[in-house]
Amino acid sequence: MAALELKQDVFQAISDPTRRTMLVLLANGELPITAITTHFPLSRTAVNKHLYVLNEAGLVSKRKHGRETRYQLEAAPLAQIQDWLSFFEVYWDNRLLALKNIVEQD
Repeated sequence: MAALELKQDVFQAISDPTRRTMLVLLANGELPITAITTHFPLSRTAVNKHLYVLNEAGLVSKRKHGRETRYQLEAAPLAQIQDWLSFFEVYWDNRLLALKNIVEQD
């Protein structure tokens, strides 16, 4: 995936709640755009634009199956988010431990 130059940042792609919901839907398996559209009060064009952003970030892949386009979750780029969150998990663990030590000294 590193060799592939992505046009959309993963953090930017998941910043929208609709796109996050789409990723959850696709975690259950590949879906055609018509099935994805039924889960949202959006036009097919709007859903397609959200899927385009997710595709540009490498979070979904698409393939043609006859006349329909099917989308599938590509979870590997989400590791960037996990790595970022892990840093802050360690940061807060250290801060809370320091606070505990201060409180217990008194």
